Amino acid sequence: MTMAPEAPAPLLRIVSLTKRFGGFTAVDNVSVDIRPGERFGLIGPNGSGKTTLINCISGAFRTEPGTVLFRDEDITSLQPHMRTRRGIARSFQIPRPFRSMTVAENLMVALDFAAHEHVSVAQRRDTMMGILTQMGLASKANAAATQLSQVELRKMELARAMATHPKLLISDEAMAGLSSSEVDEVLDLLMSLASHDITIIMIEHIMQAVMRFSDRVMCLDAGKIIAMGTPSEVMANQRVQEAYLGT
Repeated sequence: MTMAPEAPAPLLRIVSLTKRFGGFTAVDNVSVDIRPGERFGLIGPNGSGKTTLINCISGAFRTEPGTVLFRDEDITSLQPHMRTRRGIARSFQIPRPFRSMTVAENLMVALDFAAHEHVSVAQRRDTMMGILTQMGLASKANAAATQLSQVELRKMELARAMATHPKLLISDEAMAGLSSSEVDEVLDLLMSLASHDITIIMIEHIMQAVMRFSDRVMCLDAGKIIAMGTPSEVMANQRVQEAYLGT
């Protein structure tokens, strides 16, 4: 009798995570496992707790209570920069580049932070150009960050996250405010990154993008998980429809 292969251990495990602000519970007893290489969509109406949950995963907020395990290590008490060095990177919805620097210089700051002592400046520059090429920004390397378009700024935000060599990339509404063609550009970029063994959590309001991207989707409402499954299963869920459209 052939034994079924063992499922790989979760890359990220969230256990009974709760976050309160005074008397308000923003995230309420959330538990979820994210598998290695998974494309995971996180959705929910405004105020549902998505960003708070991501802040707890990245270390910006402390859980109270709850546990965050990454690659079988309890990182619940680690500061954000230590989580980044463990392999968790996050891009932000509103890019905030160093405005006085070029695109290349912005990326070098992230590379310098992530670099090991034995990596030379020349090697970091080669890595920087490789990332910019991957993001379609090689021709903008010497341009000032202030000269970039909105979609280019989003790509540079992803590039800065990739410069830390993440195992887990959290993409926070990287497509917000973009045109349909620009959404396709960023979505294709995220799909390409996922094909290189990077696990991605995508927080997004553009449902077509979530449907195309995700292996699995989780929907939050009022800090609680109300649905989890394939994109089609979650979109067909009555509680999800009510959360977005009302009863």
